[in-house]
Amino acid sequence: MKRFVSMVAMVCIALGSNAQSTQETDTIKVGNFVIIKKKGSEENTTGTSKNSRDNYNLLRVERRPAKRKNLSTNWWILDLGFANMRDNTNYGFAQAGSYFKTLRPQDGPVNENSYRLNRGKSSNVNLWFFMQKLNISKNVLNLKYGLGLEMYNFRYDSKISYNNDPAPYVFNDSISFSKNKLYAGYLTVPFMININTTPDKRKGFSFSAGVSAGYLISSSNKQISAERGKQKEKADFYMEPFRLAAIGEVGLGPVRLYGSYSLNKMQKDITRVEQFPYAIGVRLSTW
Repeated sequence: MKRFVSMVAMVCIALGSNAQSTQETDTIKVGNFVIIKKKGSEENTTGTSKNSRDNYNLLRVERRPAKRKNLSTNWWILDLGFANMRDNTNYGFAQAGSYFKTLRPQDGPVNENSYRLNRGKSSNVNLWFFMQKLNISKNVLNLKYGLGLEMYNFRYDSKISYNNDPAPYVFNDSISFSKNKLYAGYLTVPFMININTTPDKRKGFSFSAGVSAGYLISSSNKQISAERGKQKEKADFYMEPFRLAAIGEVGLGPVRLYGSYSLNKMQKDITRVEQFPYAIGVRLSTW
Protein backbone atom coordinates (compact mmCIF):
# COMPACT_ATOMS: atom_id res chain seq x y z
CA MET A 1 0.00 0.00 0.00
CA LYS A 2 2.82 2.40 0.85
CA ARG A 3 4.52 1.65 -2.50
CA PHE A 4 1.24 2.32 -4.28
CA VAL A 5 0.80 5.68 -2.53
CA SER A 6 4.41 6.62 -3.33
CA MET A 7 3.85 5.84 -7.02
CA VAL A 8 0.68 7.95 -7.06
CA ALA A 9 2.58 10.78 -5.40
CA MET A 10 5.33 10.64 -8.05
CA VAL A 11 2.72 10.75 -10.82
CA CYS A 12 1.12 13.79 -9.20
CA ILE A 13 4.46 15.60 -9.08
CA ALA A 14 5.16 14.82 -12.73
CA LEU A 15 1.72 16.01 -13.82
CA GLY A 16 2.06 19.16 -11.74
CA SER A 17 5.45 19.96 -13.24
CA ASN A 18 4.22 19.71 -16.85
CA ALA A 19 0.75 21.24 -16.53
CA GLN A 20 -0.17 24.92 -16.22
CA SER A 21 -2.68 25.54 -13.44
CA THR A 22 -3.97 28.56 -11.61
CA GLN A 23 -4.93 26.60 -8.49
CA GLU A 24 -2.66 26.82 -5.46
CA THR A 25 -3.58 23.37 -4.06
CA ASP A 26 -4.53 20.03 -5.61
CA THR A 27 -6.05 17.21 -3.53
CA ILE A 28 -6.27 13.60 -4.59
CA LYS A 29 -7.95 10.86 -2.51
CA VAL A 30 -6.60 7.32 -2.76
CA GLY A 31 -8.41 4.87 -0.46
CA ASN A 32 -7.81 6.02 3.11
CA PHE A 33 -5.05 8.40 1.99
CA VAL A 34 -5.32 12.08 1.03
CA ILE A 35 -2.53 13.51 -1.17
CA ILE A 36 -2.23 17.30 -0.91
CA LYS A 37 -0.08 18.99 -3.54
CA LYS A 38 0.78 22.67 -3.19
CA LYS A 39 2.60 25.18 -5.42
CA GLY A 40 6.02 25.93 -4.05
CA SER A 41 7.27 29.42 -3.32
CA GLU A 42 10.73 28.51 -2.18
CA GLU A 43 13.51 30.71 -3.60
CA ASN A 44 17.24 30.27 -3.87
CA THR A 45 19.89 32.68 -2.62
CA THR A 46 19.75 34.76 -5.84
CA GLY A 47 16.09 35.53 -5.30
CA THR A 48 14.90 33.44 -8.20
CA SER A 49 12.62 30.48 -7.92
CA LYS A 50 14.28 27.07 -7.81
CA ASN A 51 11.62 25.78 -10.16
CA SER A 52 10.70 28.13 -13.02
CA ARG A 53 7.56 26.18 -13.79
CA ASP A 54 4.45 25.80 -11.62
CA ASN A 55 6.63 24.82 -8.62
CA TYR A 56 4.59 21.85 -7.44
CA ASN A 57 7.38 20.94 -5.01
CA LEU A 58 5.45 20.70 -1.75
CA LEU A 59 3.66 17.39 -1.23
CA ARG A 60 1.92 16.00 1.86
CA VAL A 61 0.28 12.60 2.24
CA GLU A 62 -2.28 12.24 5.02
CA ARG A 63 -4.31 9.28 6.24
CA ARG A 64 -7.99 9.98 6.55
CA PRO A 65 -9.53 9.03 9.92
CA ALA A 66 -11.16 5.61 9.87
CA LYS A 67 -14.90 5.71 9.54
CA ARG A 68 -16.56 5.21 12.89
CA LYS A 69 -18.90 2.28 13.34
CA ASN A 70 -21.88 2.21 15.65
CA LEU A 71 -21.41 -1.52 16.17
CA SER A 72 -18.14 -3.44 15.92
CA THR A 73 -17.40 -7.09 16.65
CA ASN A 74 -14.22 -8.72 17.90
CA TRP A 75 -13.94 -12.50 17.49
CA TRP A 76 -11.99 -15.06 19.54
CA ILE A 77 -10.47 -13.05 22.37
CA LEU A 78 -8.01 -14.78 24.72
CA ASP A 79 -7.28 -13.95 28.38
CA LEU A 80 -4.20 -15.25 30.21
CA GLY A 81 -4.01 -14.54 33.91
CA PHE A 82 -3.46 -15.64 37.50
CA ALA A 83 -6.22 -16.85 39.82
CA ASN A 84 -6.57 -16.56 43.56
CA MET A 85 -9.36 -16.36 46.14
CA ARG A 86 -10.35 -14.41 49.22
CA ASP A 87 -11.14 -16.87 51.99
CA ASN A 88 -13.64 -15.69 54.63
CA THR A 89 -14.41 -19.17 55.96
CA ASN A 90 -14.99 -19.66 59.68
CA TYR A 91 -13.27 -23.05 59.89
CA GLY A 92 -14.47 -23.82 63.39
CA PHE A 93 -18.05 -23.43 62.20
CA ALA A 94 -17.36 -25.30 58.92
CA GLN A 95 -15.78 -28.28 60.71
CA ALA A 96 -19.02 -28.81 62.62
CA GLY A 97 -20.85 -29.37 59.32
CA SER A 98 -20.99 -32.41 57.07
CA TYR A 99 -18.85 -31.11 54.18
CA PHE A 100 -15.51 -31.42 56.03
CA LYS A 101 -14.55 -35.00 56.94
CA THR A 102 -11.60 -36.51 58.79
CA LEU A 103 -10.99 -40.02 57.45
CA ARG A 104 -7.87 -40.68 59.56
CA PRO A 105 -7.02 -38.86 62.80
CA GLN A 106 -3.33 -38.58 61.82
CA ASP A 107 -4.28 -36.58 58.69
CA GLY A 108 -5.99 -33.93 60.77
CA PRO A 109 -9.17 -31.94 60.14
CA VAL A 110 -9.69 -29.70 57.10
CA ASN A 111 -8.59 -26.15 57.93
CA GLU A 112 -7.27 -23.01 56.26
CA ASN A 113 -3.95 -24.71 55.38
CA SER A 114 -5.85 -27.43 53.53
CA TYR A 115 -6.88 -24.82 50.94
CA ARG A 116 -3.38 -23.36 50.58
CA LEU A 117 -2.86 -22.35 46.94
CA ASN A 118 0.23 -22.34 44.77
CA ARG A 119 -0.36 -18.80 43.50
CA GLY A 120 2.24 -19.03 40.75
CA LYS A 121 0.47 -22.03 39.19
CA SER A 122 -3.16 -21.09 39.83
CA SER A 123 -4.37 -19.79 36.50
CA ASN A 124 -7.31 -18.19 34.75
CA VAL A 125 -7.73 -18.70 31.00
CA ASN A 126 -10.75 -17.22 29.24
CA LEU A 127 -11.82 -17.73 25.64
CA TRP A 128 -14.39 -15.19 24.47
CA PHE A 129 -16.19 -16.37 21.35
CA PHE A 130 -17.03 -12.76 20.53
CA MET A 131 -17.34 -9.31 22.03
CA GLN A 132 -19.30 -6.41 20.60
CA LYS A 133 -18.98 -2.69 21.20
CA LEU A 134 -22.11 -0.58 20.71
CA ASN A 135 -21.77 3.18 20.35
CA ILE A 136 -23.84 5.17 22.85
CA SER A 137 -22.35 8.65 22.48
CA LYS A 138 -19.78 9.81 19.87
CA ASN A 139 -17.90 6.49 20.11
CA VAL A 140 -16.48 7.72 23.42
CA LEU A 141 -19.16 6.10 25.56
CA ASN A 142 -19.89 2.50 24.52
CA LEU A 143 -21.56 -0.68 25.73
CA LYS A 144 -19.42 -3.85 25.56
CA TYR A 145 -20.89 -7.34 25.84
CA GLY A 146 -20.11 -10.83 24.63
CA LEU A 147 -20.09 -14.57 25.28
CA GLY A 148 -17.28 -16.85 26.33
CA LEU A 149 -15.82 -19.56 28.51
CA GLU A 150 -14.04 -18.73 31.80
CA MET A 151 -11.68 -21.44 33.08
CA TYR A 152 -10.18 -21.43 36.59
CA ASN A 153 -7.45 -23.80 37.76
CA PHE A 154 -6.75 -23.61 41.50
CA ARG A 155 -3.50 -25.44 42.26
CA TYR A 156 -3.21 -26.63 45.87
CA ASP A 157 -0.01 -26.95 47.88
CA SER A 158 -1.74 -29.38 50.21
CA LYS A 159 -3.28 -32.85 50.49
CA ILE A 160 -6.90 -31.76 50.16
CA SER A 161 -9.11 -34.11 48.15
CA TYR A 162 -12.66 -33.86 46.82
CA ASN A 163 -15.02 -36.82 46.86
CA ASN A 164 -18.58 -37.28 45.65
CA ASP A 165 -19.64 -40.56 47.25
CA PRO A 166 -22.38 -40.67 48.39
CA ALA A 167 -22.54 -36.86 48.72
CA PRO A 168 -19.82 -34.26 48.06
CA TYR A 169 -17.22 -33.74 50.80
CA VAL A 170 -13.56 -32.75 51.22
CA PHE A 171 -10.84 -34.29 53.43
CA ASN A 172 -7.11 -34.25 54.03
CA ASP A 173 -5.68 -37.18 52.11
CA SER A 174 -3.02 -39.58 53.37
CA ILE A 175 -0.57 -39.03 50.49
CA SER A 176 1.18 -36.11 48.83
CA PHE A 177 0.48 -35.01 45.28
CA SER A 178 2.81 -33.66 42.61
CA LYS A 179 -0.27 -32.01 41.09
CA ASN A 180 -3.52 -31.25 42.87
CA LYS A 181 -5.97 -28.80 41.29
CA LEU A 182 -9.61 -27.84 41.30
CA TYR A 183 -11.01 -26.85 37.90
CA ALA A 184 -14.13 -24.75 37.38
CA GLY A 185 -15.45 -23.70 33.95
CA TYR A 186 -18.22 -21.16 33.40
CA LEU A 187 -20.18 -20.12 30.33
CA THR A 188 -20.20 -16.36 30.86
CA VAL A 189 -21.86 -13.23 29.50
CA PRO A 190 -20.08 -9.94 30.35
CA PHE A 191 -21.64 -6.45 30.29
CA MET A 192 -19.42 -3.38 30.54
CA ILE A 193 -19.56 0.37 30.07
CA ASN A 194 -16.58 1.39 27.96
CA ILE A 195 -14.90 4.81 27.83
CA ASN A 196 -12.64 5.35 24.80
CA THR A 197 -10.75 8.63 25.17
CA THR A 198 -9.39 8.49 21.60
CA PRO A 199 -12.16 7.12 19.33
CA ASP A 200 -10.29 8.14 16.14
CA LYS A 201 -7.21 6.13 17.05
CA ARG A 202 -6.79 2.40 17.24
CA LYS A 203 -4.17 2.52 19.97
CA GLY A 204 -5.32 5.02 22.56
CA PHE A 205 -6.41 4.85 26.20
CA SER A 206 -9.66 3.14 27.18
CA PHE A 207 -11.19 1.55 30.23
CA SER A 208 -14.28 -0.54 30.94
CA ALA A 209 -16.18 -1.63 34.04
CA GLY A 210 -19.23 -3.79 34.62
CA VAL A 211 -20.47 -7.21 35.69
CA SER A 212 -20.54 -10.73 34.29
CA ALA A 213 -22.96 -13.62 34.81
CA GLY A 214 -21.66 -17.17 34.50
CA TYR A 215 -23.11 -20.67 34.65
CA LEU A 216 -21.00 -23.61 35.87
CA ILE A 217 -20.67 -26.15 33.06
CA SER A 218 -17.77 -28.25 34.34
CA SER A 219 -15.79 -28.86 37.54
CA SER A 220 -13.28 -31.50 38.59
CA ASN A 221 -10.48 -32.37 40.98
CA LYS A 222 -7.38 -33.62 39.15
CA GLN A 223 -4.51 -35.23 41.08
CA ILE A 224 -1.19 -36.84 40.22
CA SER A 225 0.79 -38.89 42.73
CA ALA A 226 3.39 -41.67 42.76
CA GLU A 227 1.06 -43.98 44.66
CA ARG A 228 -2.10 -43.59 42.53
CA GLY A 229 -0.88 -42.13 39.28
CA LYS A 230 -3.26 -39.74 37.53
CA GLN A 231 -6.78 -39.39 38.90
CA LYS A 232 -9.68 -37.12 38.01
CA GLU A 233 -12.93 -36.77 39.93
CA LYS A 234 -15.74 -34.97 38.08
CA ALA A 235 -18.60 -33.51 40.10
CA ASP A 236 -20.09 -30.20 41.15
CA PHE A 237 -18.76 -30.62 44.75
CA TYR A 238 -21.59 -28.42 46.05
CA MET A 239 -20.33 -25.49 43.98
CA GLU A 240 -22.76 -22.69 43.18
CA PRO A 241 -24.14 -23.14 39.64
CA PHE A 242 -24.25 -19.38 38.99
CA ARG A 243 -21.46 -16.87 39.35
CA LEU A 244 -21.81 -13.09 39.46
CA ALA A 245 -18.61 -11.05 39.20
CA ALA A 246 -17.41 -7.47 39.00
CA ILE A 247 -15.15 -7.06 35.96
CA GLY A 248 -12.88 -4.39 34.52
CA GLU A 249 -10.51 -3.74 31.64
CA VAL A 250 -7.82 -1.13 30.93
CA GLY A 251 -6.30 -0.57 27.50
CA LEU A 252 -3.20 1.52 26.76
CA GLY A 253 -1.98 1.22 23.18
CA PRO A 254 -1.63 -2.47 22.29
CA VAL A 255 -1.60 -3.59 25.96
CA ARG A 256 -4.87 -4.61 27.63
CA LEU A 257 -5.30 -5.79 31.21
CA TYR A 258 -8.41 -7.36 32.73
CA GLY A 259 -9.63 -8.18 36.21
CA SER A 260 -12.52 -10.19 37.69
CA TYR A 261 -13.81 -10.59 41.26
CA SER A 262 -16.62 -12.94 42.33
CA LEU A 263 -19.48 -11.21 44.13
CA ASN A 264 -20.96 -14.48 45.38
CA LYS A 265 -19.35 -17.50 47.06
CA MET A 266 -17.93 -20.32 44.98
CA GLN A 267 -19.54 -23.03 47.18
CA LYS A 268 -23.12 -23.52 48.33
CA ASP A 269 -24.25 -22.62 51.85
CA ILE A 270 -24.35 -26.28 52.89
CA THR A 271 -20.53 -26.40 52.74
CA ARG A 272 -20.12 -23.44 55.14
CA VAL A 273 -17.13 -22.45 52.99
CA GLU A 274 -16.89 -18.79 52.00
CA GLN A 275 -14.37 -18.35 49.21
CA PHE A 276 -14.49 -15.60 46.58
CA PRO A 277 -12.27 -16.21 43.50
CA TYR A 278 -10.63 -13.39 41.59
CA ALA A 279 -8.27 -13.12 38.63
CA ILE A 280 -6.05 -10.60 36.86
CA GLY A 281 -4.14 -10.89 33.59
CA VAL A 282 -3.52 -9.86 30.01
CA ARG A 283 -6.22 -9.69 27.33
CA LEU A 284 -5.28 -10.42 23.70
CA SER A 285 -7.76 -8.28 21.81
CA THR A 286 -7.78 -5.71 19.00
CA TRP A 287 -9.90 -3.27 21.03
